[in-house]
Amino acid sequence: LSKNQTSMVDDWRGLLAFLKEKPVETQIAEINIHMNKAPYITDIINWGVRDYWATLFQFMRKDGDCEDYAIAKYISLKELGVDADHMRIAVVQDTNLNIPHAVLVVAVNGTRWVLDNQISYVVKEKAVLHYKPLYSINEKAWWLHRM
Repeated sequence: LSKNQTSMVDDWRGLLAFLKEKPVETQIAEINIHMNKAPYITDIINWGVRDYWATLFQFMRKDGDCEDYAIAKYISLKELGVDADHMRIAVVQDTNLNIPHAVLVVAVNGTRWVLDNQISYVVKEKAVLHYKPLYSINEKAWWLHRM
């Protein structure tokens, strides 16, 4: 790893250490804010392919697009102890822009929260009206959403 990459990983580990004993709502909000600071870059520019799902460390090194933010948030929250059964990367149709998009959805005490690189704060799933869910995944399963 380069010095800059090592610094980014160290910053991430420091953030996780800081958040470890905080309430899960705080963890979700802070991880969302932290990851959303990364510049958005399309896969075709970043990787030379139409679609590429980057690992957390690839995202830290080269930034990314919507699913890369969602993956980075998922891995970060998992590292903090959030159960994978409570998290899904959701691929949605953005009906405002008429394009596919990806977000992380985290269930906490019966409320589903959306962590979105296009929204600076965490929002309740019911507040996001312009996303039509297509499918969602985590490390254990995938779900096809029918509407």
